Amino acid sequence: MKALLVLIFSFFCAGAMAEEPLPVEQYSYSQHLDIAHVISMSEVANVCAVVPVRMTYEDSKGQKHILEYRVMGNGCSNG
Repeated sequence: MKALLVLIFSFFCAGAMAEEPLPVEQYSYSQHLDIAHVISMSEVANVCAVVPVRMTYEDSKGQKHILEYRVMGNGCSNG
């Protein structure tokens, strides 16, 4: 599973680096977000754990940002 996550993140990182290198911002709950347009979002891993995902977006001034935050993976079952 870890190898799959590394492969997924490598794929998205390579695509982001092809355009221009942007710093990855870590999200915190107190942070004010200025999201005018979402460009892309990484896939949520199919594991039952909290995993990092990234969103690339443009703010109201047209500047691109990459935001990393954590979500629960899609691999949990309720049974």
